[in-house]
Amino acid sequence: MRRLRLSEFGYVAALAACSVVAIVAGWTAPASQLDNDVYDFLFRLTARPVGDAEAVVLAIDEPTLVALGGMRRLRSIVAQGLERAAPARPKAVVVDLILADAGEPAEDARLEAALSRTNNLVLACNLVEGNWEDPLARFARQARAIGHVHADPDPLDSVTRRIPLEKATRAERRWALALEAFRLARGGGPVLESPEGVEVAGTFIPARRTGEASRSMLVRYFARPEQARASMPLVSILELERGRAALDELRGKVVFVGLTAQSAPGDRHATPHGGGRQLPGVEIHASAYETMARGEFLRPVRDSVVLLSCLGIAAAAGLTFAFVSGWVAYLFGALLLVAVHLAPAALFRAGLVFPYAAPLATAWLTVAGAATYQHFVVRRLLRKSEAARSRYQQAIHFVTHEMRTPLTAIQGSSELMGRYALSEDKRRQLAQMINAESKRLARMIQTFLDVERLSEGQMELKREPFAVATIIESCLERVRPLAERKRIALCQGEIADAELVGDQELMEYAVYNLLNNAVKYSPPETEITISAQRDNQRLRLSVKDQGIGMDEAELKNIFRKFYRTKRAEASGEAGTGIGLAIVEQVVSHHGGRIEVTSKPGAGSCFTLVLPVAVPAREAKSRR
Repeated sequence: MRRLRLSEFGYVAALAACSVVAIVAGWTAPASQLDNDVYDFLFRLTARPVGDAEAVVLAIDEPTLVALGGMRRLRSIVAQGLERAAPARPKAVVVDLILADAGEPAEDARLEAALSRTNNLVLACNLVEGNWEDPLARFARQARAIGHVHADPDPLDSVTRRIPLEKATRAERRWALALEAFRLARGGGPVLESPEGVEVAGTFIPARRTGEASRSMLVRYFARPEQARASMPLVSILELERGRAALDELRGKVVFVGLTAQSAPGDRHATPHGGGRQLPGVEIHASAYETMARGEFLRPVRDSVVLLSCLGIAAAAGLTFAFVSGWVAYLFGALLLVAVHLAPAALFRAGLVFPYAAPLATAWLTVAGAATYQHFVVRRLLRKSEAARSRYQQAIHFVTHEMRTPLTAIQGSSELMGRYALSEDKRRQLAQMINAESKRLARMIQTFLDVERLSEGQMELKREPFAVATIIESCLERVRPLAERKRIALCQGEIADAELVGDQELMEYAVYNLLNNAVKYSPPETEITISAQRDNQRLRLSVKDQGIGMDEAELKNIFRKFYRTKRAEASGEAGTGIGLAIVEQVVSHHGGRIEVTSKPGAGSCFTLVLPVAVPAREAKSRR
């Protein structure tokens, strides 16, 4: 199984962080308010006309109050409306008034008589401070059901988008007025419950249980406020008094009786239709009934589905920018954003309420995060590519410049040997030159390959102990002939009796390179000193010369591959410019570092600071 690279872990971590931030933000109060605003917009966008409704509001409006005696005669007005509506034989009648207090005896008697003659009567109750405020017993006896009048305004903006289907105290539970009316209108059967909703006479009402005695249903308000005077068909009691045409509108309907007058105290609520208009509670209950009667329910999507959708959006954004690049990736990212913007509207038309804020935040943050991360990854890869191109250009320059001299010597010597009859001594001299130059060429190639392998981490280092004195002695023997030709003295300072752990051949190459450079860039009649001093668990191996030295600008660049120092030009010595680069990498791979001190005309001192191998007996004594 392939392991993820560090850059892939970073990409996944960045997407995960964006997803978490977006999902958490999607469940905050501002996000919930945005979801409400989008819900209301989509509600208005897809609102349906009320048409031939099964529910009708028998309203106690302003003209009715004025003509029939006002609020002080409210029970008489209700009794009069029920009496006038009785010939229409409605399926059910809902009285949306709390009849908990005794009134004028004559009015109460008249109302009781009117209620007793009403078919499928539903009376209202109210939950106040944990206790039910029920109708008087004389009225309750006439009812087939008692339902609660509570609406469910949203705490963020006080808009009533849903009603609670049930309310309960510790002792007793009551269904909503609209649900009781629907149950009676469909034959009076029981309400069957499940975790996802309730069922009445074969109609399943989606109202997921979210707590103890806590079910709510989203209400369809079928008429636009600007297109009708009310959200539901409305007949006032005064109109019922004045003509039979109004009576026909109640025939075979479910009648909701209640106050609609603006001056009357009572419950009025804002709805998703907006526009500043508020509906009286009786119209909200009638709209809830009509929602059940038509079966045009709005179903909120589960939070778990929303969460999975957000994770899917994040995965889509991540995969898009992981496997596609350039303008195509940005096109797919834009299409994903468009899809997330349009999805709630498409689902709403299908009756599903899908939150807007969390998926939208997830889409924007993950697309932006993935695009930004990939942008910087591409920039990093571009920089690496440019660096590699520059390195190989330098390599080509090295090949063409440094290898030209030995190749020219080999070519010229071979031509002389083939074209002219040379003496045996001259042929031997040319053959030796060809051999020497070919070996020099081979060393250049090997050196170039070594530095590339070290740079790419492809060169395996041995891990074995070796004595510092051994490699110093070996390197001195190899560089001594070159030093003698220039009459340079090789001096040894303090050589500590210490061991290093690593690759002896590579470390020997590093020390030899420093000694060889010191000889090459030192004038005749000078001396070079090599020392190895132990400093606690570190070894300081120094090579000090009396050469031409270097300024600060050169010191910053001497370990760059193919860098040619001024001292090489001044001394006339040929160099590849990669020896010190190899030395630095060798020392680094052995857990050490290089310190350099130098001044123009005052020589240079290269110090290798390396960890010393701790003998077993010394390690034991420290415990």
